[in-house]
Amino acid sequence: MKFKLIYPKWKKLERQTEFYLPPHGPVVFAATLPPYVEVEFVDENVQNLELDDAPDFVGISMMLTAQVRRGWQIADHYRSRGIKVLCGGIAVMLHAEEAMAHADAVFLGEAEGRMEAVFEDFKNNRLRPCYDYMTDYPTVELIGPARRSILQRDLYNYRGVQMVDLVHASRGCRFNCYPCCVNFLGGRQFRPRPYDKVIAEMAGIDNNRLFIVDNSLAQSKQWELGLFREMAGLKKKWCCHPIEEDDEVLEAAAKAGAWYVYQAVFDTSDHIRNRIKRYHDYGIAVEGTILLGLDNHTEDSIKRLIDFLLEVELDMAEFTVLTPFPHTQAFDDMHGQGRITSYDWNDYTCDRVVFQPRHIKAERLQELYYYAWDMFYRDEPQNYKMFKLMQKVVVREKADNTFVPRRRDLSGKVFGRNE
Repeated sequence: MKFKLIYPKWKKLERQTEFYLPPHGPVVFAATLPPYVEVEFVDENVQNLELDDAPDFVGISMMLTAQVRRGWQIADHYRSRGIKVLCGGIAVMLHAEEAMAHADAVFLGEAEGRMEAVFEDFKNNRLRPCYDYMTDYPTVELIGPARRSILQRDLYNYRGVQMVDLVHASRGCRFNCYPCCVNFLGGRQFRPRPYDKVIAEMAGIDNNRLFIVDNSLAQSKQWELGLFREMAGLKKKWCCHPIEEDDEVLEAAAKAGAWYVYQAVFDTSDHIRNRIKRYHDYGIAVEGTILLGLDNHTEDSIKRLIDFLLEVELDMAEFTVLTPFPHTQAFDDMHGQGRITSYDWNDYTCDRVVFQPRHIKAERLQELYYYAWDMFYRDEPQNYKMFKLMQKVVVREKADNTFVPRRRDLSGKVFGRNE
């Protein structure tokens, strides 16, 4: 059976340096497919999508709300030609009812242990409109290594530099952050994968640089310590979302190869200042994730926040505008208050203001978004800060003899295999 799996294109943040990482959802999903399924994968962000072909079955994997309209367009095209379409992924879970109008079947939830039945239904012409497993989570022991062989790996680099591969060590999140939908998607219960399965998957990835995509690694101190101690022998270099603010954990993370963390910076407090300093003390770089437009934000407070980011010497920063995605508290509050000004999902790119802020005009918040990018990178452009971050990892790789020359570095100097 020829199954065409498509990852629709989506727009990167305005002002952000454009590069693409290999998507995680499609390769995790592909690992759950029956062995008789022949998969062709197309990431429309880095490949041309041929729409005049004739696969037996089409799957469309959508992670972001900003992908759904393009995904539905693709689905409508194939269905108009009599080819059945299955839609799934995080964005489909957030927009399930709308997605059902464009697909023969939608899959909601986690796919492990479920795809054999779905494909049997397809073969027997009895696809159900909706396969809903949103709260019926598979046992974590079923989660095997992602099927990265479907990727065209040479497409995922930045100026010839090998980018990170994505991997996850757990599912679910015990936190319940205001703008986040993770607890809706994966539940409030922290579900760690067995260490041996995580380590085996990481070891099997032909890339020394990883992105551990778990929503937060700061779920359990003992789990973190165990994970980092198991990872140390791999000598991989990796980035992740926040780590526990604890000296023992930070030391273990550094020994395990922590390269940098994405750290939310939501105020100018000493707590944030000290947290960034402690990462740096352990040789871990920090990319700040900065959300603009919270209800306590004013124009002055946003400008003070940008000054603070420069003062604490963040290695990188990514600025986004608060976006009220469905199934978040932010959406429920703003929708109920009549403050959402656009329900066009193409606008939900995290760089457009789609609501009325409490203390700022929407147009001014949009201007402050551009101001934040321009001010933070005024003295050192993004490309240069990225270069310095890459050079840090190269130095560490050379120190422990894991450096693998690949193509060119950001300065254009060749250091390379895989030409």
